[in-house]
Amino acid sequence: MGFLDILLGRTKAVAPDLDQLFGLPSAAVTLQAAAGFTPTGTGAVCFASVEGAAFAEAHREVRELLEADTGRAESSPSGRPAGPPVEVTRDEYGYSWLVSRRAPDDLPALVSDLHAVNSTLEGSGFGPQLLCSVVAFEETEDPEQAGQRLGLVYLYKRGTFYPFAPSPGAGGSRDNALELRIKATLADDLRIEQDLGRWFPVWGAPGL
Repeated sequence: MGFLDILLGRTKAVAPDLDQLFGLPSAAVTLQAAAGFTPTGTGAVCFASVEGAAFAEAHREVRELLEADTGRAESSPSGRPAGPPVEVTRDEYGYSWLVSRRAPDDLPALVSDLHAVNSTLEGSGFGPQLLCSVVAFEETEDPEQAGQRLGLVYLYKRGTFYPFAPSPGAGGSRDNALELRIKATLADDLRIEQDLGRWFPVWGAPGL
């Protein structure tokens, strides 16, 4: 089974449930208290690369929607947003990411951004291209784990989450023990994906 098969949930049709994203702020409280991870302020939506005027128009709608949020200026000394509210990047595997950045302590706003991006693309007919959303966290309390990043990955077609923990300074490896620990920690906060075969490594995800 390939990356697209896993992320698109081709083995089982499940209606997308974007409201599951709103469980992330409460999960973040649990994550910090139990494991010492805090949000970095970076989140992103991954989708199969799309070209053409229709997607350009959808991207424009996303930008206009997020630019209308005046609260973004609060994190900038000048009173103006430090950069674009959402930017598009492409990883080495050919997948595209719409990236949003907020103040680390403003996770609810970041989650709203990700929900808006997913909803706008879905409403514009690009639901089949949506793969996952990722919110980045970092270890801030244990010096021995300094530099450890953690992504909470939301599978669009499954409506479930899983943790992804790339090992610091070790390209191509992940901390499976940490991922299983986070799975247990967040069992009461998020709808965790129980099929570990769907815990695909999202190498190149922004913020990780």
